Amino acid sequence: MLQALEGVATQCVAKQDPAATGHAWSVFLAPGQILKAAGKLFTAGYSLEDILALDVDEGFLVQYHFNRWTPNERIVLRVLVGGDNPVVPSITSVFDGAEWHERETRDFHGVEFEGNPNLVPLLMTVEDKDLFPLRKTDKVRKSVKDLLSLGEVVSCSPEVEALFAEAEAGEASDA
Repeated sequence: MLQALEGVATQCVAKQDPAATGHAWSVFLAPGQILKAAGKLFTAGYSLEDILALDVDEGFLVQYHFNRWTPNERIVLRVLVGGDNPVVPSITSVFDGAEWHERETRDFHGVEFEGNPNLVPLLMTVEDKDLFPLRKTDKVRKSVKDLLSLGEVVSCSPEVEALFAEAEAGEASDA
């Protein structure tokens, strides 16, 4: 997997326990790197499984799940965008099937996928296109560190490490 993403600027790469997380690798990227990363994974024989978003304290964590069968290696690319203007480049130019996943994520969370050729509502009515039923209220929204484990870090930027710092300090004091 690491060779597949050669030349992509990653913010954090971590090995995961597939039995616990369902994937072998977790990679955080800046929004501007997702299209390049998707292209690299396509070339390496990965297929797109789904795209989803998590409404977190820090904004929206857009997650892209990819898999390839030989060797079996499921990875997740994660892009954190601000809650005020959640915009991510579309990957439909690489994976045609991404159109539906991006439309669904826009319907439920309001994340915009710049460059998607057909961002009309998929599941919501046209009248409710700005309703975003899966957005959380401040009272129930959680932080990234409360929802995810970083895993076995290969490389990580200070910004991503900071998202998990308090949780790791708490885990260390429990030992």
